[in-house]
Amino acid sequence: MRRIRARLRDERGYSLVELLIAMSILGMVMTSVSVLLVSATNAEVDMNRRFEAQTEARQGLDRLRREVHCAQSVTVGGAGTIATLAIPSTCPTAAGLTSITWCTQANGSRWDLWRYEGSSCSGTGRKWAGSINQSAVFSYSPQSTSSLAYLSVDLPVNVEGGKAISSYVLDDNIVLRNSTRA
Repeated sequence: MRRIRARLRDERGYSLVELLIAMSILGMVMTSVSVLLVSATNAEVDMNRRFEAQTEARQGLDRLRREVHCAQSVTVGGAGTIATLAIPSTCPTAAGLTSITWCTQANGSRWDLWRYEGSSCSGTGRKWAGSINQSAVFSYSPQSTSSLAYLSVDLPVNVEGGKAISSYVLDDNIVLRNSTRA
């Protein structure tokens, strides 16, 4: 018992060298943990941005698909940057309109997909997708004896621009169900 009391009364502590070594080891460990946390946070932010851009593109393509299925004819212009749909006013997404235009518009080094009421890319419109890597996203194939007319849509989405590994491509051939039949 005396030994224990003697050790408790002893006022010796750590030497300065021991303290400096312990603090430098703690500093290296904390730096490593901080780097890991910052890296994980940046990865999460990047993932959320990519997910949001992909979701917007899917929703825009879904809306475009519903309108093209209902369309009677499509006119593609502007070297594939504009698709004007002639639709019956009874189409559920038309809201009484007879013409709807989808187009890409420049936004820095990328393009956005817009939907406009009417036959031009001006007036009242809504942005449906962003971070598209090319402006020409539409091409039209007229009706033939073997198939109905269809609109091809190619939406390469990439929020980081130059990194091909982060690219996400939505493409579809959408048939005009109400087109004239041969």
